[in-house]
Amino acid sequence: MSATHNTPNPPKPFRIFIGYDTREHIAYEVCRYSILKRSTIPVEIIPIKQSELRNNNHFWRERNKLESTEFSFTRFLTPFLANYQGWALFVDCDFLYLGDVKELHDVIDDKYALMCVKHEYVPTETTKMDGAVQTVYPRKNWSSMVLYNCGHVKNRVLTPEVVNSESGAYLHRFMWLEDEEIGAVPFVWNFLVGHNKVVEGDETTCPKAIHFTSGGPWFEAWRDCEFGEVWVREMEEYEKVKEKEKKVGDCCK
Repeated sequence: MSATHNTPNPPKPFRIFIGYDTREHIAYEVCRYSILKRSTIPVEIIPIKQSELRNNNHFWRERNKLESTEFSFTRFLTPFLANYQGWALFVDCDFLYLGDVKELHDVIDDKYALMCVKHEYVPTETTKMDGAVQTVYPRKNWSSMVLYNCGHVKNRVLTPEVVNSESGAYLHRFMWLEDEEIGAVPFVWNFLVGHNKVVEGDETTCPKAIHFTSGGPWFEAWRDCEFGEVWVREMEEYEKVKEKEKKVGDCCK
C-alpha cells in the first residue's frame, strides 16, 4: 500500500481589476505589463470593460457628462465581480507600477472593508486627459486605487443595482462605510503626478505606482508631463516584448 502525501494547494492569484477605457487601450496594456513584470506573487489581471458589463446586464446606467472615463462607476462592481470573496485590487488604467504588488498585498489588514491612499487632493486645472471636465469633490482619487475586502459584509451593498442607481458622491466617497472601516495605504502606491513630490534623500517618497491622473503621455496634450519619459520607456519595452511574442507565435504555426 503506497503512502499518500498531502500536497499543499498553490496560493490563489491576487486578483487585480483594471479600469478599461477604449480611448486608453495602450495605457491599460502598459499598466498590466508593469504589474506582471515586477510581481513576485501570482496575479490575475481582469480588465473592467463597460461594454462587456452591459452585455451581461451588470451595468445599464446612462453615462453623464461628468464621467471622465468608461469605468467611473463600473469600478465599484469589483467586489461583485470577485464573487464577494477574498481581497482584490482595483486600479485605474492610467497607472504605471514601479514596485512589486506583493508589497501592496502585504499591507492588507482584514479589519478593514477597504484600503486606499487617503489623498488630500484639490486639482487646479479645469480639464483632464483629452478635454474631460476636471471635477472637485471630497476624497477625490481615493477610489482610483482600492484594496477591497470583497468578503466584508459591508461590501455586499455593492450590487449591480446599487452601482447603477446610487450617486457618484455616495460611491466615490465610500458612503456605505464608516470612516474607521477604511484603512490607509502609503501614498507612494497612488503617486499623483503634479501633486505628490519626491523628497531628495527620502526613499519613502519614491513612487511605487505613478498615477497620471490628469492625463498621460498617450494623449498628445500630455506628451511632456512629469514622469512621462518613464511611461514611454515602459511602453517601448512592452511593444518589443509583444513583437517578439508575435514572431515566436508565427514561427510555431
